[in-house]
Amino acid sequence: SCDASLLLDSTRRTLSEKEADKSFGMRNFRYIEDIKAAVERECPGVVSCADILVLSGRDGIVA
Repeated sequence: SCDASLLLDSTRRTLSEKEADKSFGMRNFRYIEDIKAAVERECPGVVSCADILVLSGRDGIVA
């Protein structure tokens, strides 16, 4: 399954799911990052990774 943890970036101590070998089928994170940046500009500090996942899924279907 896919959840919002897939959108978290790696830290110095922890490799994120986004960069893990098991997520080799995931791509086009740049679109998700663009959506996240646009929403963050309008609602700084309010929108969660789960919100971004829903919006990117919606936009992927509509586009």
